Amino acid sequence: MAGESKRMRGRETVRDMVLSMLAVGVVVWIGYLFLPHDANSDPVHVVEYKVAAASAKRGAPYPLLSPDGLSGQWRATSVGYQPAANSKGKGNAWHLGFVTPSGQYAAVEQSDVPRDALLADKVAGGKPDGTSEVAGRTWERVQGEKSRALTVQTGDATTVLTGTASYEELAELAQALK
Repeated sequence: MAGESKRMRGRETVRDMVLSMLAVGVVVWIGYLFLPHDANSDPVHVVEYKVAAASAKRGAPYPLLSPDGLSGQWRATSVGYQPAANSKGKGNAWHLGFVTPSGQYAAVEQSDVPRDALLADKVAGGKPDGTSEVAGRTWERVQGEKSRALTVQTGDATTVLTGTASYEELAELAQALK
């Protein structure tokens, strides 16, 4: 038996290869049939952020801001608070990301690192772009290479609202911060 398989080795034909490929193709096709593939499903994974915000507010050494009263079209997609002891020199950091009503990205970034360092980290190539008055505060506009931001100093922390969202949507987010 072993001698017979040694004699067959190297004598495979194109027909053998085609049959092998057909067998693999059938297995892949059957696997595809059983995998869920709903083209109409929403790919956005929404997260709950209010409990995380309440917890982070207790631990943050600055007035931590999170939105209250945004419409249901604003969908939170990421949330996190990193204390300075765990942030490898990036200070205390709060992050809350959203998909906006227009389908763009917007995030609340708050930290007690120097303002310029936070802006350089969150808005690549950022340049001043005027100001916006929102909720009785003057927010500085920053236009980056691929994103934009509204920023304001809040006590010992810098608040940066950033993303691909328009300044108008960022202002809507700023209006909701409490």
